[in-house]
Amino acid sequence: MTAGPKKSWIVASDVADRDGIGVELWIEGDQVLEIFRDDTRRTREVTLYRKDIPLELVEEAIARFKAEISWDFVD
Repeated sequence: MTAGPKKSWIVASDVADRDGIGVELWIEGDQVLEIFRDDTRRTREVTLYRKDIPLELVEEAIARFKAEISWDFVD
């Protein structure tokens, strides 16, 4: 049995270029996607850094975002 690609998750805030918090998915050392809650613009955005991301990974990222980050904006 072979193991799948090495995934790592990072929950990180950003207050330099934008103001909020997000979840990043990294596979084999490359950032694949980010889901970010921008508290200034009051938006939640998904950024894909590859075109060939399986839907299962996107769904996993959304579930992780909802579990680890408050859905409510911070004033």
